[in-house]
Amino acid sequence: MIYQALRKVLFQMNPETAHDRTVQALKWMQSSPWLRQSIAKKMVIKDARLASKLWGLSFPNPIGLAAGFDKDADVFPALAALGFGFIEVGTLTPRPQSGNPQPRLFRLPGDEAVINRMGFNNHGIASARQAFEQLDRPAIPIGINLGKNKDTPNEKAAEDYILGLTELYPFGDYFVINVSSPNTKGLRDLQHAEALESLLTRILHQRDQSAQNHQQKKPLLLKIAPDLEPDAVQKIVSTAIAAGIDGIIATNTTLSREGLTSKQRHETGGLSGKPVRERSTQIIRHIYSITRGQIPLIGVGGVFTGRDVIDKLKAGANLVQVYTGMIYRGPAIVRKINQELLEWMEKEKISHFQEWIGQDLK
Repeated sequence: MIYQALRKVLFQMNPETAHDRTVQALKWMQSSPWLRQSIAKKMVIKDARLASKLWGLSFPNPIGLAAGFDKDADVFPALAALGFGFIEVGTLTPRPQSGNPQPRLFRLPGDEAVINRMGFNNHGIASARQAFEQLDRPAIPIGINLGKNKDTPNEKAAEDYILGLTELYPFGDYFVINVSSPNTKGLRDLQHAEALESLLTRILHQRDQSAQNHQQKKPLLLKIAPDLEPDAVQKIVSTAIAAGIDGIIATNTTLSREGLTSKQRHETGGLSGKPVRERSTQIIRHIYSITRGQIPLIGVGGVFTGRDVIDKLKAGANLVQVYTGMIYRGPAIVRKINQELLEWMEKEKISHFQEWIGQDLK
């Protein structure tokens, strides 16, 4: 109820202004350890049935925050207090960049969706490194989503990803190679098998070097687009596994506008929210049919409820992420979803959420 009233105020603002105000509020909240702990007591659900371990990392629950919210890695301690099982920051590029011209963020309330063409606006990896060094580290995994600068040609893209990985290696629990945003010209071309093989081979070689230097091997994941035909998904997954990737995130935002009713539907950019839900789940199901659990999958796209999470788990996801759902449902969304998952587990008499994983194909 409280968020519904607050949402009316936020939705009267320009979407990017509302996001900036939210980030400022989170910074204020995390500046007070007492306030952060008080909020965490109300928001965090601790239950062994929700906990899991992947890549040697402990996830207290399967609900993470997708990249794109904490672009500069400066509010993850506050976000952790909202009950997330893990948080992914970024997308971060080697050099700061302002992104695409405004307006570049659009709400579609009638469709419970968002269109963005932000263009990897962020303060760069040096600023992120400073934030990691100064902020309190929450007791949940923190992923770092890496991209390339828009003026870096694709043939040199690996250098950007390698620089981000090398500079931020001490701070990430896992790393994500983002080649699937539709808002950086030509970026999705890096998903093509030949380009992807070369890119991942070089990045994974550097990851292994960093692992030796820091005496800790950290997982490297690939985030893919939803706008892919089944054959393309097959090639991408096969190429990624052959290269040695540790996991896949499915999916990024879509260019499709099928079924939309909102007047903002014709804006260019990536669409997220409820309209992407089924497509992302289909991609997860297809990937799982290829991998049969060989590597972990993180499902993202249109997650608003516990039922949405269960559908992605049954399709083959090991974990899920939310973002647009939080815009429409508010900061208590993680608590609500986890409560719903526990209620479903009791109803179906299962002892752990992992029992759902891949059920659609078993």
